[in-house]
Amino acid sequence: MNRTTNPSTWLWFWGPVAAYMGLIFYLSSQSQLPIGPDVSDKLLHVLAYFGLAVVVVRALCAGLPAHVGRATAIVAWVVAAGYGVTDEIHQMFVPGRTAAVDDLVADAIGAFAGVVLCWAWGKMSA
Repeated sequence: MNRTTNPSTWLWFWGPVAAYMGLIFYLSSQSQLPIGPDVSDKLLHVLAYFGLAVVVVRALCAGLPAHVGRATAIVAWVVAAGYGVTDEIHQMFVPGRTAAVDDLVADAIGAFAGVVLCWAWGKMSA
């Protein structure tokens, strides 16, 4: 069994992705988030999906810092931003929440920034 197929190694890298997605799902299930009125909803979306993209890149590369190739970057962005789509759909069924295209744009921007940071970190570490 190699590094990527060992169950404990797989869990080490993909467990945080599942946990992070679970946290986003949990928070999206709340009718109202416990944040102050001065906190930007869009900033929270950017930060949340920035973090998701980082843990996805980490899982795909089996650790960070690492070389992040074009295919890895695209897959990581699609997974993170795609989860944003499912999050917006989920919010349509939560009382007091709505799906919003501008939230999805913030998710995609945050995911892109996370992927770019991982790519740059890999370049600087090489």
